This record gives sequence, structure tokens and C-alpha cells, in this order.
Amino acid sequence: MTAPDSTYDVIVIGGGISGLSAAKLLKSNGLNPVVLEARNRVGGRTFTVRNKETKYVDLGGAYIGPTQNRIFRLANEYSIKTYKVNEQEHLVHYVNRKSYPFKGSFPPMWNPFVIMDFNNLFRKMDEMGNEIPAEAPWRAPHADEWDQMSMKELFEKICWTKTVREFGKLFINVNVTSEPHEVSALWFLWYVKQCGGTMRIFSTTNGGQERKFVGGSSQISECMATELGDRVKLDSPVYRIDQSGDLVVVETVNKQTYMARYVIVATPPGLMLKMHFNPELPPLRNQLIHRVPMGSVIKCMVYYRENFWRKKGLCGTMVIEEEGAPIGLTLDDTKPDGTVPAIMGFILARKCRKLLSLTKEERLKMICEIYSKVLGSTEALHPVHYEEKNWCEEQYSGGCYTAYFPPGILTQYGKVLREPVGRLYFAGTETATEWSGYMEGAVQAGERAAREILCAMGKIHQSQIWQTEPECVDVPGLPFITTFWERNMPSVGGFLQFLGVSTFLSVAVAASMVAYKKGLLPRS
Repeated sequence: MTAPDSTYDVIVIGGGISGLSAAKLLKSNGLNPVVLEARNRVGGRTFTVRNKETKYVDLGGAYIGPTQNRIFRLANEYSIKTYKVNEQEHLVHYVNRKSYPFKGSFPPMWNPFVIMDFNNLFRKMDEMGNEIPAEAPWRAPHADEWDQMSMKELFEKICWTKTVREFGKLFINVNVTSEPHEVSALWFLWYVKQCGGTMRIFSTTNGGQERKFVGGSSQISECMATELGDRVKLDSPVYRIDQSGDLVVVETVNKQTYMARYVIVATPPGLMLKMHFNPELPPLRNQLIHRVPMGSVIKCMVYYRENFWRKKGLCGTMVIEEEGAPIGLTLDDTKPDGTVPAIMGFILARKCRKLLSLTKEERLKMICEIYSKVLGSTEALHPVHYEEKNWCEEQYSGGCYTAYFPPGILTQYGKVLREPVGRLYFAGTETATEWSGYMEGAVQAGERAAREILCAMGKIHQSQIWQTEPECVDVPGLPFITTFWERNMPSVGGFLQFLGVSTFLSVAVAASMVAYKKGLLPRS
């Protein structure tokens, strides 16, 4: 029998940043929410581990940056400080088994055809993204055409050089932990656009990876959970949602029953496959949750006695292009006070799936060997500690960082992603329209779902559901300045076409001059 205190205004399923943000906003509006979290901790895809070797380490979502104003607002509210990821020294681009130090967001290219190709690809992705509405990508003018195409096919269409196609593959791997052939071009171009464009999403300084939280990102969820108190129920995986009666009835695997007027589901879409619904979900929603897989990543933290890379004039950022290398991208993970020297690296997409069968020790050995090659140092072979998190094995995430849309799915199913089903509302970072896939998107989605319920209850007007966030004063988003040449440099195809036309004109002019001199052309 259900106890009287198990009836609430809103049941929130999922105790990550999105679900907790929703519950926090509902509570501040005088409602009585409860949060049901399947794990024995809050935080979802953020996960801070504390131990003597690392002090603290983020094995899940960690990075924040300019224009992510909601997550900064929460951090300021709870007095959680941020610090800049070290990028003072040179970054390294490792390609063709050689290391090239560089400064800036993207590694420089030297071959003029590669320069034109590289510039054209990233300019083109931003131009295409500008056509896509952040809140409804399926309404883009070329939505059907781009959605039926994978990013691999788009690269083959746009890129002239193998060098740029290979870098494009790494760009997809790093940003959405999946492969170019797996993701819809429409979805990926939308994803980059709603994060602020190619420069913002890939950059450390002034970009999505600029900062981390002192003490770890789990503090955001832990502080919200503390504020919500005993409304947060851990170890409570939901298996049944019944909205056939006056109240929605939610049952957990551990035989607890909760009732409420409304429910917010704040999990990755695919996790709804673990839940049973009465009445059944509408057809498009039911099919959607079968069609959006999660990305594949193992996050790896290698600890050393000292920052030997900084002594070599390197900041710890490595962009690694080698099929045999386990890691694709690294960042310095040393603490802001200079203690606990470490390098964070991602094993991404196909490489993650390939290396899942190895032991932790075997992965560490491979990682240290590639760091030694890239950094040109034997010190990289001698770590003092190692932490890793394989997100593919997390049954209550299914992977990381986010769910992705394969070709053909977004235009057919996207419109039901946020659409309520009866008294069920949907949050989770996948439903965001700004920084979806990030902690920022999780906050936006949670608060939007909470306001949808406040609107349904008559407490706010519909026009108040979607709200813009004031810019964080301490971390303003600076514009990325492009040069005249970056804006106007031709593509390889355009350049070759120009060469062809100019060559034809040169030959034509020369022939005319000869004909004129020989009197074969009239002089008037």
C-alpha cells in the first residue's frame, strides 16, 4: 500500500544535472517535487571521484566555457570556483608520425591545397549550420537532403584532400564520440551550430573546453541535491509509469510507488526502453527511443611526478592523428595550483569499441607509449597513477557524451523529442537547443521542462517557458575574429576552376594578339 507522503506535485526521473535543475526550479516555485535516481549517487554523466592520489578527478562531464551562462549561474550560486585549463605553452599536432607544435584552436596546415580545403570545410560547416534553426533543425531549408546524408558523405562531397577528410573524422570523434558514417549531416551541423560554431565547440581558450570546476563538476549536482534534501531518492530505477488514472503512478525496481500530477523524464532517450508505459507511448515517441544510440568513450587520466611537458614548452594539449593510437585528443589536467600533474585523454568511437576488450593496464601501456612519441619524452612511460571511466558499460547512461542521430532520423522523429506525452514531460541534455550534449544544455532542458509544467498548472504564461540567460559577467563570450583570407579564400574546386578559366583566357588573348598582328582580325 502507498504511504500518504509518496504523493508529490511532480516526479522527476533522473538525478543528473537536468533532472535536479528541474526539481530545483519547481521547488523554488512552491511545488513539491521528488527525484528518482537509479544510481547510488547524483550527477548522471558527471562523476567526480575523490581519492588521495588525485585529490579529485572528473571522470565524466567536466568542461565549461563562455556562452554557457546557466551552468555558470549555478556555480556562482553555490560558490563553486572555476579555473582555466592550461594552454599557455604550445599545443601539439601529431600526424604522419611527427609532432608539430602550434598555437590557436586548430593546427596549421602547410600545403596550399590543404589550407584551402581545410578553410573551406570549416567555413562551409558554419555556413550550413547558420541555415538550421536551433529549436527545430527539421525545418531547415535543406533538412531532408542533409538528413539523408552522413557526415562521411558530406566530407566526400566537400573535401578534396585526404588530409582534411582525416581531420574531419577526428573532429566528429572528439565532439560527438561517434564516426562520420554513423551521424546525420543535418544533426551534426545542428549540433555544432547550437554550440556556437566550429571555433567555439573545438577551442579550449574562449571555447567549450576553457574551464573546469575547482573540486570537480559533481559538486553542481551534489549542491542541488542537498538543497532538495530527502526529496532525492537514490537507488530507485524506474520501471513503470502509469498515467491511466487521476494521478501518474511511478514504480521503481525496489518496489516503491510514487504518485504525482506530472512527471519529467530527464534521462537519455534510449533509457526509456527500460520503462513500461500505460498507456503505451505514441508511435513516433516509441520508435524514436529505439533509434538514438549513445556515443562511445573511455575517459583516461594519466598522472605523473611532474609536468615534464611544460618544461618542453608544451601545454599538454595533443591532437593525435594516428589509427594505431588509442587517444585522439588530450588536455592538461593538472590542478590549478600546479599539484597532481596529469594528462586527460579520450579513447573515442571506433577506437573505444576496439579497445574495450583490453585490460585497464594494457590500455594504460598503449596510452603512455603514444604520449612518449608525441611529447618526445621517456618520462611519459612512467606514470605514478591512472584513472579511467568506460562509459559504454554504464547501464544508466548507455554511453557518453550524448545520444546522436543517425541519417534519416532527425527529420522524421525530431519533432517529438520535447513533445509532452499526456502528463509526461521531457528533459535531459539531448532536448536542449543551446549546448545540447553539455552540462549547460542539461540545465536549459531541465528548467524548460519545469516551466512547461508551471505553464500547464497556470502558474506562468506560455511565453515564459523559453527564457534567455544573461551573459556571465566573469566569463564573457568573445567573438572569434576571422581574417579577410579565411572569409574569402577559394575552395580547391573554386581555385582549379579559376585556374582553368584564366588559362583559357590567357590562351585566347595570346591567339587574338597573333591574329591581330597577322591582319586576320579587323582593326576597327
